[in-house]
Amino acid sequence: MAEPKDMVVPMLKEIRSEMKSGFTEIEKRLDAIDASQKSFKTALTADTMMGKLVTGDFEERIGALEKKVDELMKRN
Repeated sequence: MAEPKDMVVPMLKEIRSEMKSGFTEIEKRLDAIDASQKSFKTALTADTMMGKLVTGDFEERIGALEKKVDELMKRN
């Protein structure tokens, strides 16, 4: 049987390789989460911009209607 001191270095090397592979997998998962968050932020930005566009268009149409109503009120 090997001496305990002769077993330590190989065990440490094995632990190191297992930790490296574990960290690699964690990094992949974190990258996937980052990509998902970026996609979500992009979608929120696009939704906000669409909302502002629709609101602006609606306000323009309401403004035009208000002008027409004012003109009709002045005629009478």
